[in-house]
Amino acid sequence: METAANGVHREPWNKGKIVGQTAPFKVKDIWALRVRLQMEGRVRELALFNLGIDSKLRGCDLVNLKVRDVCHGDQVATRATVMQLKTQRPVQFEITPATREAVQAWIKQAGLKSENFLFPSRMHDSPHLGTRQYARILGHWVDDLGLDRADYGTHSMRRTKATLIYKRTRNLRAVQLLLGHSKLESTVRYLGIEVDDALEISEQTEI
Repeated sequence: METAANGVHREPWNKGKIVGQTAPFKVKDIWALRVRLQMEGRVRELALFNLGIDSKLRGCDLVNLKVRDVCHGDQVATRATVMQLKTQRPVQFEITPATREAVQAWIKQAGLKSENFLFPSRMHDSPHLGTRQYARILGHWVDDLGLDRADYGTHSMRRTKATLIYKRTRNLRAVQLLLGHSKLESTVRYLGIEVDDALEISEQTEI
């Protein structure tokens, strides 16, 4: 009986849904939160926030990062490559100076070694920060900014820089590569850019 129950096929939670339609953070909100985290000495959260924005990784990939994934020796690298859990495809991302500084400070404060998870869990039953814990931390960031939790989620972090890059360059292929999507259609749907572009054209059309 137990074997039969275990054999039941479970549909993916996101099957048939458009994932990623949570709002990206605005530049002013990013800087406001960075300043707040710095002033309050929330070193781990600043590293997590900055790396989440830079990497454009899904939450499951971000929390699974190990120190060696982002470091060359004892220095945080300018670029990193990780294998995505969902697609099993490698994706590269940049690590900007502010993020390198934040991550370096966190590694030093936590005394992390190369083989350690970058964001260890404070829960005994998990070796690293879980996606639910990450979502809860993000919820507190949204509260700190005075925003509505209903509009934001962990995909907001993934979408933020990708959306800014697309708006500035209109280079959809570049964004596809940065997000690690196998199909261009996935990037179009993920960013919701067809709708945004259509509305922008409509707004510029006077009758």
